[in-house]
Formats: sequence, C-alpha cells, structure tokens
Amino acid sequence: MRASPTCPRCFGPLRPPSAWSSAWRCGPHGDVLPLQPARRPSAAAVEAVVQSARVPVWLPWPLPTGWLVTGFAEAGDERTGTRAAVVALSGPSVTQGPADLLIIAEEPGVGLGAAFAGLDGPDPGDGFGQGPAHAKIEVKGHPAALWCVEGAPDRAVYAGEALGDWLWTIVWPAEAGCLITLTELCLRDLRDDDQALDLPFGAFSPRLGTEGA
Repeated sequence: MRASPTCPRCFGPLRPPSAWSSAWRCGPHGDVLPLQPARRPSAAAVEAVVQSARVPVWLPWPLPTGWLVTGFAEAGDERTGTRAAVVALSGPSVTQGPADLLIIAEEPGVGLGAAFAGLDGPDPGDGFGQGPAHAKIEVKGHPAALWCVEGAPDRAVYAGEALGDWLWTIVWPAEAGCLITLTELCLRDLRDDDQALDLPFGAFSPRLGTEGA
C-alpha cells in the first residue's frame, strides 16, 4: 500500500482534495503542494521524476569519489506537476565517516527546502543573500552563489537561486558541509536531453523519510 502524501513544510498529514476544493490542505499551513512518498534509487525513479518536473532535477556530475545516488522526492501532484524536486546522495565525508546530501530545487513558497533545513518559514528567511557568498557551485556551466543558512544544528545548509528557483544543498553531519565549500561540484539537470548518465545507486537514504511502495 502506497503511503499518503505529507506537508512539504512540516511533514505532517494532509487533508486530500474534495468536492469543495482541489487543494491538499495542512492544518497548520493551509493549502500546500503534497510531498509524495520518496522514491527508491533506480533508473525508473529518475524517469518518473523528470517526466513531471517543472523545476530542475539537480545532480552533481561527476559525483564526488565514493558517492552514490540514494533516492528522490517531489512535491506536487498530477494537477500541478512537480514543483519541488529532491535528489539524495550518500558517501564519505571530507573529514571522516559517512555523509548524506540533499539537493533541492523548488519554486518560491513551496517550503520543502526550508523544512529539510529545519527552518520554520517557507524560505531562507530575513537577511538571506546579504554580504559575500559563502560558497559557489557550478550550475550547467555557470557559477551560482550559495549562502550559509542557520538551520538545525546537526546539518549544514546552503541556499541560493538557479534558473529562477531556490537551490538548497543540505548536508549531514554539519561538519561535512565542507563538501559544498571545498569541493567543486558541477550540477546538471536530469531533465535535459543529453543526461543519459550511468548513475551509481546505493541504499535508500533515511533522510527522505517514508518511501513509496
């Protein structure tokens, strides 16, 4: 049995559309785009995510040494299309031990990146983007600025904008955030026609929560 969609801002339960409203509704946050159960890492999951995505599906390529693709998630439904896309990766940290990374592209106001970051609001918050960027990441051959966002203490959060959408990179544990600041990551959009990549898949990421059936 497939798990039910949840709120992209708090991961709580939703009231499904009815005869009176076509929207999914969260008690605390009102009408939201439903966060669908996460997809296990596979070629079929890649195909399913990119087919409905209205935002980029970012993947660092080439992957850092030893890293694997470990799952996907999306917010939206058949009516809206995917308006927030998550790619999960896992691998060795630059310091020591394993690390997990989520790369999220979303339209403003969805709130999924902020929820994974451990923030209350739907975006990076007041003061974001002021001062010099803390990191830069290559997006389809062009540099994009990222700023450190103070989220939950167990993770490192960087956010910026790319192609008119929010771009979030969230790393566990927090000390593994140097992956973003020290590693020259190059993001490619899996929706593009020339992205037939031989992706290495690993075990499903526990950072994505409930997976689909």
